[in-house]
Amino acid sequence: MLENTLDLLGSINPLYATSGLVLGFIVGLTGVGGGSLMTPILVLLFGIHPATAVGTDLLYAGVTKAVGTAVHGHNGAVSWRIVGLLAGGSVPASAATLLVLNALGPRTHATSALISFVLGFALVATAASILLRGRLIALTQNADALPPARQAVLTVVTGAAIGVLVSISSIGAGAIGVTALYFLYPKLPAKTIVGSDIAHAVPLTLIAGSGYWLLGAVDWSMLASLLVGSIPGIIAGSASAPRVPDRVLRPILAVVLALVGAKLVLSY
Repeated sequence: MLENTLDLLGSINPLYATSGLVLGFIVGLTGVGGGSLMTPILVLLFGIHPATAVGTDLLYAGVTKAVGTAVHGHNGAVSWRIVGLLAGGSVPASAATLLVLNALGPRTHATSALISFVLGFALVATAASILLRGRLIALTQNADALPPARQAVLTVVTGAAIGVLVSISSIGAGAIGVTALYFLYPKLPAKTIVGSDIAHAVPLTLIAGSGYWLLGAVDWSMLASLLVGSIPGIIAGSASAPRVPDRVLRPILAVVLALVGAKLVLSY
């Protein structure tokens, strides 16, 4: 076990570690999920096969968001009822999606095209969520809460949609999930919405990532390299966030994500 761990640490790739450092810093600075940035860079910049990029990033997200969940849970900022409802839709939807990907073959052209197209769509949707979040939140301020039964059903359906999106692209559990929860739970404090969304992402990304692992689409040395860089990056970015104007960073980031997403969509 120790020998395997040392071998893994010895295979750290400086380029991946540097990418993890930069992306971790941006995530800490803006709060935007790492998958929105990590997967496109692995695919477009490093030429990693889309299935391997998604599978590795899912496990990367599961580890990092588990830490975030511990913090939010300790602060009482997680609604476990919402997490359970979302998982009730996302977990079976993720399992079904993985079965479809397995049937297609994780490294076939059809799977690569599907992942790239959905990844591009998810990036554009994430960019829209970032740009319009302020206005969308304002619309929910005076909205009446939905009846509990309808609210529960829509939460499960939302979880299922996120489960499919995340299992194919690794993106959707962050900005898109938070935006959906604002509409479903307009009276809930923002910190609880964010905390619940992060907590829900943990089982979803770990289950989906494990599915890719079983399909042979996870690069463990790359995962270790990304984590080595991203952990100090997130700490540094979080510490710098109060000194950087959010109104400048988010639009720039949204435009970049939209352009990358459009490139991926138009490529197929």
